[in-house]
Amino acid sequence: MAAPGAGAPSRLVQYVVVRSDLVHQLSWPLGAVITQACHAATAAIHLHYGDPDTRRYLEQLDAMHKAPDEAALSGLSDSLTQAGISHKLWIEQPENIPTCLALKPYPKETVQPLMKKLKLFK
Repeated sequence: MAAPGAGAPSRLVQYVVVRSDLVHQLSWPLGAVITQACHAATAAIHLHYGDPDTRRYLEQLDAMHKAPDEAALSGLSDSLTQAGISHKLWIEQPENIPTCLALKPYPKETVQPLMKKLKLFK
């Protein structure tokens, strides 16, 4: 007998990681922070539009996570790059401030181990 879900496509997720210090320490309006997340998510989808997981993901939606500050966000970007995980680090211009990053859609089991220490955005 096959295991439950065997043969079923993996659940896809797109993590969008937002710096929580933008709101809590730098006093950015929440709307501006969400705008940054939208920019990063849209850029990641655009950059990887031809990817089969991205195409399949466009039929779904999922969760948003946050990083505590710029150093954590930049460190996460470095870790993702080293792990070969495609993503877009969004840098707000002209201020040149890294504000969030978005992964291209991936099967959850591929990227969840790299993201599990992040808290959900509230």
